[in-house]
Amino acid sequence: MAEHRSMQRAALLDAARSLLSEGGTEALTFPALAERTGLARSSVYEYFRSRAAVVEELCEVDFPVWAAEVEAAMAVAGGGEAKVEAYVRKQLELVGDRRHRAVVAISASELDAAAREKIRAAHGGLVALIVEALGDLGHAQPRLAAMLLQGVVDAAVRRIELGAAEHPDAITEAAVSMALRGVRG
Repeated sequence: MAEHRSMQRAALLDAARSLLSEGGTEALTFPALAERTGLARSSVYEYFRSRAAVVEELCEVDFPVWAAEVEAAMAVAGGGEAKVEAYVRKQLELVGDRRHRAVVAISASELDAAAREKIRAAHGGLVALIVEALGDLGHAQPRLAAMLLQGVVDAAVRRIELGAAEHPDAITEAAVSMALRGVRG
């Protein structure tokens, strides 16, 4: 029974990712989740009390995976600048991943305070990955530098997500160039 519930919950989260990446937050409804998973709408409420609860669980499940991928890319990079480049490139590479598209859709939505706090905490964990590398590069305020660096990444993500006139590769190269010039600064 526990395994069945776990599988159903995973199926609901997978359906939520798809709905968010295909249609944004407006697409994430309990009727749509029920239709995608073959469950009765009332059954969806047995797993999640609200849309915000779905969002919170997606954050709990997907952010650590995403952060682990960024951390792995940084781990194989050489020195501080290589780590910064890996940090930026990996995040921008993940923009096309539907987990990321779901997270972006989630971030843009109106969420309750608990869901917003989970997103902030998850982003904080991602930023923490780069603080040490920035300290190694001699930044007097590596945490501040990390937050600003993440701002560059976030702006590039939004540009890619909007389907900007520039090719995603050009956006990535510009973001990496700005990041590297900034960390040398």
